Amino acid sequence: MTGYGKGEYEEDGLRLTVEVKSVNHRYSDLSVRMPRVISSLEERVRSLASAYITRGKVDIFINYVSFGQDVIIELDKSLAKSYIDCFNTIKEEFSLKDEISLNLITKFPDILRVEKIEKEKDIVWNVLKIALKDAFESFSRMREREGERLYKDILGKVNIIERIIKDIDIVSKDTAEVNKNRFYQRIKDLAGDVSLDENRLITEVVIIADKSSIDEELVRLKSHIEEFKKTINDSDTSGKKLDFIIQEMNREVNTIGSKANELSIINNVVNIKAEIEKIREQVQNIE
Repeated sequence: MTGYGKGEYEEDGLRLTVEVKSVNHRYSDLSVRMPRVISSLEERVRSLASAYITRGKVDIFINYVSFGQDVIIELDKSLAKSYIDCFNTIKEEFSLKDEISLNLITKFPDILRVEKIEKEKDIVWNVLKIALKDAFESFSRMREREGERLYKDILGKVNIIERIIKDIDIVSKDTAEVNKNRFYQRIKDLAGDVSLDENRLITEVVIIADKSSIDEELVRLKSHIEEFKKTINDSDTSGKKLDFIIQEMNREVNTIGSKANELSIINNVVNIKAEIEKIREQVQNIE
């Protein structure tokens, strides 16, 4: 499910900004992008994110700004003295008149060392955690709004499928007797002048007609639809469970299509499969 959220918090000379973005994805794919200076907190970020996100391709962007003193400069007196002593020796040895200047000394490496002061991990985390929660809550609210729209869209498609099933149900009942008569007459025509046991013929016709019946498949399909509606209305709705039910619905529809010999039923099977595929795509967005 797509979503976006942003959070920002400032304290102790730190400002942390968090952006969370997601796009549709069948599984959970979490990416965290943060400055190297606070990269040691990535596992904490992922752990907190898991409380809000269980499915989808999600990118978390973290920006870090510190307003305090972040660096210290240290002078290596021993090294500086060694350089100066060396320059004085050169002056005396070669009778040079140039003066040894500050500008000259500071050009040499390692005399002045710049070291970065890192904020304590827990101090940074206390600020980052608040920014993260704000971003995740904003992100969740947006996904809830999209979820409501998704819920209505899916139920609308389920209602379409139920109406088509009613049409198939009516047609299949009307054609049951027609099929028996057709099978009976077909066998009689093929037998020609051959004498047939009438009771045995009727028994075989009933068996053939029963094999072509779609009553059981329709019953199971209706049952799957009821389970789907119950699941999607459950507060603990699972996208994976809905996906499984959709697969079972599709299985029954395929069987109906393979058994059907009425053009109207075949056309309706095609229409149901089209709606099921639309629902399947939407279900991928549900956690």
